[in-house]
Amino acid sequence: MAHLPTDSPTVQAIYQWHEKNAYQGNRPHLGGSLIGHECDRHLFYSFRWVLSKAFNGRMLRLFETGQLAEDRFVAELRGIGATIWEVDPDTGKQFRISDCGGHFGGSLDGVGLGIENSSKPHVLEFKTHNAKSFKELKAKGVEVAKPQHYAQMQVYGHKMDIPRALYVASNKDTDELYSERVEIKKTEGKRLIERAHRIIFTDRAPSRMSEDPAFYKCKFCDHHAICHGNKPPEANCRTCAFVTPKEDGTWHCEHHNKTLSTDNQRAGCERHLYNPEMLNIEATQFDPDAHRITYATGLVNGDGGYQSADLAKLDDLTVIDATVTEMAAAFGARIVEAPDDSQ
Repeated sequence: MAHLPTDSPTVQAIYQWHEKNAYQGNRPHLGGSLIGHECDRHLFYSFRWVLSKAFNGRMLRLFETGQLAEDRFVAELRGIGATIWEVDPDTGKQFRISDCGGHFGGSLDGVGLGIENSSKPHVLEFKTHNAKSFKELKAKGVEVAKPQHYAQMQVYGHKMDIPRALYVASNKDTDELYSERVEIKKTEGKRLIERAHRIIFTDRAPSRMSEDPAFYKCKFCDHHAICHGNKPPEANCRTCAFVTPKEDGTWHCEHHNKTLSTDNQRAGCERHLYNPEMLNIEATQFDPDAHRITYATGLVNGDGGYQSADLAKLDDLTVIDATVTEMAAAFGARIVEAPDDSQ
């Protein structure tokens, strides 16, 4: 029997090509596709860029498969007689909704007319599912099986003043199709936008979904080590104590007294101090004039202690106590990355 390669150089090169060409940074706004997530703190952390998650080439290719399926859905709907707009005829660009000064928004897959003999326009939402997810969707419907997708349609329909949505999904394993017409409830879209506003314009981390770190939904969350543990967030402007999102859609830095571009926010600066609300240790003193925050564990973030860029290298902030801080200040010690023993 011929040997079948498990690590083909061609396959690896394709994956690497996807990794090289994909943009994987955090989005500037809180997305309409996320607002249905059941945990407020998860949304807060996502909007505040506490963590950047990089995807490998295989996952990036899988995401692209879902995007490519959208063209097929559009062609099929047109093929059965529906009128489909993929872009806004007034702008020539993809339909978009925006709120909270631009801090909240999202893009529609399209708008359709002539859906199942209805005279009403429909927001279009296209998704692909694996077999398990598709089975649940068929059994329970989109509102129960995929509440984030349902919420996404509610927000889009509310903002576009369109009374219906059409959800079309395919099973990636069998190509079986599922569709469901969804009523847009004005109160639901309004509630979700109010939720977005509440999360965006606070500097205090909302309550956790569960206080039990072993709760299964928390345990498998990307933010688990930050939310339930003592891993610090990434050190960018959105995790800084001096930076505030404004109602006009901008971000303002009180320390430098300037409006920050998105590139500024990603880069951060050497004067970054962590917003204490994003750490699970108690802040006992915030002295902006001395440019430092002191914590009950003895950790000092800022002048006379550790810079945020160094603290971001740690997996557990509680390893820094008063003695370690004093020694570091006396000898000019810094936190460095551990060597990679695998090389």
